[in-house]
Amino acid sequence: MQYDFDTILDRRGRDALALDMIPYNGVEPKEGFSRIPMWVADMSFPTAPPVLEAIRARLDHPNFGYFQLSGAYFDSIIRWQQVRHGVTGLERQHIGYENGVLGGVSSVVQALTCPGEPILVHSPTYVGFTHTLERLGRPIIHTPLTQDAEGIWRMDYADMDRKLKENDIHVAILCSPHNPCGRVWERWELEQAMEVYAANDCTVISDEIWSDLIMPGYTHIPTQSVSRDARERTVAFYAPTKTFSLAGLIGSYHIIYNDRLRCRVQRQGNLSGYNDCNVLSMHALTGAYSDEGMAWVDQLCAVLDRNLRYIRDFLQSRYPGVTMMLPQGTYMLFVNCGAWCCSHSITPDDLRRRGVEHGVIWQNGAGFGDGDCIRINAALPHSLVREAMDRLEKYVFVG
Repeated sequence: MQYDFDTILDRRGRDALALDMIPYNGVEPKEGFSRIPMWVADMSFPTAPPVLEAIRARLDHPNFGYFQLSGAYFDSIIRWQQVRHGVTGLERQHIGYENGVLGGVSSVVQALTCPGEPILVHSPTYVGFTHTLERLGRPIIHTPLTQDAEGIWRMDYADMDRKLKENDIHVAILCSPHNPCGRVWERWELEQAMEVYAANDCTVISDEIWSDLIMPGYTHIPTQSVSRDARERTVAFYAPTKTFSLAGLIGSYHIIYNDRLRCRVQRQGNLSGYNDCNVLSMHALTGAYSDEGMAWVDQLCAVLDRNLRYIRDFLQSRYPGVTMMLPQGTYMLFVNCGAWCCSHSITPDDLRRRGVEHGVIWQNGAGFGDGDCIRINAALPHSLVREAMDRLEKYVFVG
C-alpha cells in the first residue's frame, strides 16, 4: 500500500502549535506569505491509517470509564521492540507508562538525585532537557559533541569522564538518536560511552524517542543492548508520539530491567497522581505498533530522507559557509549559518527573522546551545519543502 505523504493539510486553527504559534516575539509573516511550519518537532503529514482505524474502532463503543493498560498494549511494545530494534528478553514487567519522555526524565532525576546535584548532558542540548533540569534545580554540566573532519558529530569520552569525576555526577542523559544533531550512534560508540558511565557509577537516562526515524543505511542500537551492565544501569524512554506525530494524544513508556531502579522510578512517577494513560492513547499505540504501522514508518523514513537531502543539497550548494551534517536519524537539521552571516555582515538572528517574515517558521539554535545555528524540521510534504527553499533563495539568503 502506498501512503499519503503529499497532501498539504490546513492545520491553522486545528490545535496545531506548529502553525498557530510563532517562536519569535513580535515577528509575523508579511502579507501574502503563508506559514510553513519548520520549527517544533511534529509532522505535517496525515496520521497513519492504522492509528486512525484503532481510535475509530474504540469510539464505536460509547463508554470511556476507568480502565487498565491491556495485554495488547504491552505485547505491541514487546513485538515492536523485537522486530524493529532486535530487542530480546523484554517482558511486560519491564515496561511502564509515562505521560511523556520529559516527565519520565523528571521522575528519574527526582528519584535518584537531590536539588543541587548536577546532571551530565551532551551539547548541543535538546531544549526540553534544559528546561526540565532547570525547573528541578539540577545544575547542567555540558560535555560537547564535536564534529570530525567529515562533519560527523562525535562524543568526547575523555571530557565525559573528566566532568563526571570533577563534579561527582551520578546521573547522565544520553539522547539516542541525538536531537538536535541527528546522530545515530554506532554500537562501539555506545559501548565506549557506557564504559565511561559505569566507571563513574552513573545511571543513564537514554532518550530513544527518535529511534524509529532512522534514515536508510543506519541502524538504531538500543543503549540497554550493548552490555549486561548497560541493561542494568539504563532507564530507556520510547514513544509512538514522535514516530506517528501523536504528541497531542500524550503517551510514552519506559523500559527498565533493574528491579530496584524500576521501583524507585515508578514510585516517583506515581507521586503526582496523574501519570496515567488516556484510553485513546492506548489504542493509538496498538494501532501504530502493527504490521501496517511498520510499513507506514518504512515509507515515512524514505520521504524524510528525500526531504533532508534536498534541504542539505539546496543550502550547501548555494550558500558557502552554510554547513550541516546530513541527519542519520530524526527529521531535524541543525544548520550552522554563522560563517555565511559573517561574510554578509548580518547576524544569525537577522537571518532567522527574515525567514519568519517570509513564512519559513524555523527555530533558533541558541536554545540548544549554538546561536549560529538554525533548527529546521523536514517532516512536511515535499512540495512545501521546495516552496520553503524557494523563499529562502528569493528573500532570505540575499544581500
